[in-house]
Amino acid sequence: MHSGGKTTRRPTRSSGIDQLSIQQAKKRLLRDASRPEEQRDRAFRLMILSIPPGKVSTYGRVAAAAGYPRYHRAVARLLRTDPPDDLPWHRVLGAGGAIKLHGEAAREQRSRLKLEGVRFLGEKVDMERHEHTFKPWEVYE
Repeated sequence: MHSGGKTTRRPTRSSGIDQLSIQQAKKRLLRDASRPEEQRDRAFRLMILSIPPGKVSTYGRVAAAAGYPRYHRAVARLLRTDPPDDLPWHRVLGAGGAIKLHGEAAREQRSRLKLEGVRFLGEKVDMERHEHTFKPWEVYE
């Protein structure tokens, strides 16, 4: 549409359909990530177990290294539901090195990391120094 030197676009029907399909895909992903799935959870466990003491990673990087990018919430669900001493849960953080737990659990995570020599910059882990680089090809051997 053209009016007084300005061109404006009307939304097309296909852009509305595209938005709807994007929203539906996001809902499916969230629903899928909230459910346990044996093969996916096993891949997450292997990645988490590969993080050595003194190193950390994020929910998103664990998911991506396991072959499930965008499933960071499924990693968080796994860590919430697995027995606490089965995995080094304290080595998995939010994006940018933030501890996403609250209250006593956050204090526990921070303490465990400090015991392993992990340094903090304010409230966040010094990711430049302590972020683990995954090598999935070594984990799956």
